[in-house]
Parts: sequence; structure tokens; C-alpha cells
Amino acid sequence: MPMTMVDSFGRMVTGLRIALTHRCNLKCIYCHHEGELEPEREIPAEMVASIAKAAADLGVRSLKFTGGEPLLRKDLADLISQMPDGLEVSLTTNGILLARQAHDLADAGLDRVNVSLDSLRPETYSAITGCKEGDMQKVLAGIKASNDEGLAPIKMNVVVLKKNEAEVPEMIEFCRQKGLILQLIELLDLKGLGISGDIDGIERKLQAMADSVKTREMHRRKKYFLDGAEVEVVRPMDNTEFCANCTRLRVTSDGKIKPCLLRNDNLIEIATCDCEKIKDLLLAANARREPYFTAKFDSSRNQS
Repeated sequence: MPMTMVDSFGRMVTGLRIALTHRCNLKCIYCHHEGELEPEREIPAEMVASIAKAAADLGVRSLKFTGGEPLLRKDLADLISQMPDGLEVSLTTNGILLARQAHDLADAGLDRVNVSLDSLRPETYSAITGCKEGDMQKVLAGIKASNDEGLAPIKMNVVVLKKNEAEVPEMIEFCRQKGLILQLIELLDLKGLGISGDIDGIERKLQAMADSVKTREMHRRKKYFLDGAEVEVVRPMDNTEFCANCTRLRVTSDGKIKPCLLRNDNLIEIATCDCEKIKDLLLAANARREPYFTAKFDSSRNQS
């Protein structure tokens, strides 16, 4: 039985996100590049495979490939085929290239996908992503292809913005009809753009409408069930509950372990493909993990 990584705050590490590339074929107005700085290189496939094996040996149960846009990696299907048995492997994508790759990805062993789709209106989608209006149809085709290939449950990721917040009821109905999970994500407005939507107001409406509400263990995320639709709300900003229940480590697209999405001052360079050495580096990164929003922990310590 694999050992388990637990940090000094008692948080178990069960998930790993690996950014496969910094490259992307969209220019979303809110993009924060997974908290990455501009990389000098792209993580090699051999290193990715070794990281996955080391993480699985340390008790990680789920692996998500991200970017940039991971479908721009030509070796993606081959990479997925090298992942350890027993590890749930998923992918976050903007979906533009998904329709033509869904079959190969499923055949390689991909379990499911998250597809970013910030609007169901072509003009709004284009304004948010900087792409051609017709590209939204490619994303919809990618969702259908993924469903056909069994890459489910599919989550539709929506960053809540002023430009799209009025569409939330429409998005709920779309996901209900397509059998998708709608994931509403609070904007990490690291650039101070002032484009965030009213996620507080949206969540109050969901609470009032929901048939039932559940709270996921990871990040204490709330899931709202509305007449057959499932809506999950992800709120990382100024949220001690989010940090207190974080179960993830990250790896940047140039091969650095990132203990916290919102910090770049405690990264650990991997620079090896040796599985045993990578285990030591993952353990070292786990030792650096601490909640970014720590008010809850500071309060409990002051009372003790």
C-alpha cells in the first residue's frame, strides 16, 4: 500500500496537476497561466511519466493534465498511455482541438475531461477568448465527441465574469440537457482587471433554487442539484475553507513542483527523471505546503 503525503497542517495530498505546456491557441482575457511565470523550456515526456509514477507511489490517486492547452502536445495520447494503473487521469482543455483527438485520448486511457466554455453565445465567447466566433462550435463538437467516447463525467468550466454572468441560467439548462456538470469558477483576478462577475449573487440564487446541496471534501466546494442539473461552485479567493481542504500539488510546464497556485516563491526544480529522486522532491514540496489564506489557522493557534 502506498504511503500518503500529509503536510504540517494535516492536509493529505491526493491529487496532482501537471501543466504540459505554456502554449495556448486562445487569448482569454482573464488567463493567469496556472500561476506560472514564463517558462524557458517545456517539460519532457520522460519526466512527466516519472513524476506520475512517483506521485502514485506516494498515495496520489488523481492526475489532471492542464496547460496552456494540453492538446497542443503532439505526444499527449502517448503520455496518457504511460500513466500508472489505478491513477484517475483527466484533462482540462479549451476544447478547440478535442473533437479530432477524443477517440485517441480515450483509447490511450484518459478517464474524463473538463472543457472550458465561458459562453454559449458566439459573440461573447469570442470577446472572452480572443478567437473566431465559429470556434465555439468546435468546442461543442469536442464535448459531443468526448461524451461519445465515454470521457465522463464531463465538467463544463465557466469562469464567472461580468460578460457572462447573465448566462448562468442558460448554462444550467444546457448542462442539464447534455448531461454535463457545470463548474462555476471564481476569477483569480491576479491582474486587477475588475472583470469578475457577481459569484456571491449567483450562489445565493443557486442556494434558493436547489433541491439539495452537498459539500465536496476537496476545497469544501458546494454542489447544487437543481431538477436534474448539477452545479459546482469553486471559490478560491480569500477563502480559508478552500485552502484548509486543498489536496493538490502542481507541476509547472517547465518542470517545477508548485506547492500553491498563488505562490511562486517556494517552487522546487525537478531536473531529473529518476523516480526515487522525484519522490524526495515531492516530499520536500509537501513540507513547504501551507494555506495561502491562513486566517482560520492563525485564529485556532491564537486560541490554543
